[in-house]
Amino acid sequence: MIKDISSAIKEKLLSFPLEDKLIFNNKLIQIDKTNFTSIPTLTQPKTIAFIDGGQAELISAGNFCLSFIRVFTQVFQNNTKKESFKHEFYLLTTAVWKKEGLENSLKEELFYESKIFPVQGEKLIDEEELFISSNDATIKSGVERAAISKVTNIARRFSELSLAVKLQEKVDFVVLDGNLDATYKNENKFISRLNENVSALAKTSSLFTISGNSPVVLLNKINPPGCWSYFVDGKTYFVKLHQRAKHVFRFDGNKEVLSILAANSHDAIFLGYPYGLIHTDKFARVSNEERNALRMQFLLRKENKEILEYLSTSDAHEVLDNLS
Repeated sequence: MIKDISSAIKEKLLSFPLEDKLIFNNKLIQIDKTNFTSIPTLTQPKTIAFIDGGQAELISAGNFCLSFIRVFTQVFQNNTKKESFKHEFYLLTTAVWKKEGLENSLKEELFYESKIFPVQGEKLIDEEELFISSNDATIKSGVERAAISKVTNIARRFSELSLAVKLQEKVDFVVLDGNLDATYKNENKFISRLNENVSALAKTSSLFTISGNSPVVLLNKINPPGCWSYFVDGKTYFVKLHQRAKHVFRFDGNKEVLSILAANSHDAIFLGYPYGLIHTDKFARVSNEERNALRMQFLLRKENKEILEYLSTSDAHEVLDNLS
């Protein structure tokens, strides 16, 4: 059976045509070799700030969620680390019933509202920007209301963008992990504040061609030698940042930064991926050990005994996981 499955996969993968069209923003874009451009070698040192974030859900029930969020940036110049910045905060999100709509057609709806507790310093984002309906189309799953934990993803994303806004006047370029698409409610408020020197690099891409192929795989078959960018639409490109790299990434933003990214993508840990983003991911990430330690800080306090009663309504999966 495994042999049959393998044959079916190979048959499908080898059947894609080399002439194809990319599906992007509800448009069909012809894949054309003339869209490739070589990335020039870096000639002048510039300062570049890499930004990434990490998060961990500490305690959660159906009606509330406490999370820990960290955003981190590292500034480089000529591949040398300069200053870094870390911002951490706790996010408490609770469910509330409120009326919405016009005066003559008010109806009650379940909303999620949040309170931010910075570990130190000021807040990067306002709590009002996280207030969202549980039925908002940008976070709900199918016909079901969105899980309250979805707000943690929004808070992390908004914090990364807010940090980019703060840094964009202090360095030559800013590069975020991910893309510059607006996915969540209120996200455009942050993206609209970004300057031309802010870009984003995504490790994964959900784009497809009309034949169902991956554009990344297709471009790797028809690409020229060396480092290159492939124009898609607007400020979106696919890029290969090292001549021996196996990976192609989606890039959104200012093409001028690509020379710096290519010069920063020689680390053998992940050849062709900027070391700056590897570094920021490492320092932004919240490990399971750290998450458990933070969680115990709350659950082991006597005054939080009542919270455990709410957790028992939602921790069945975790109990089963611990049995394995």
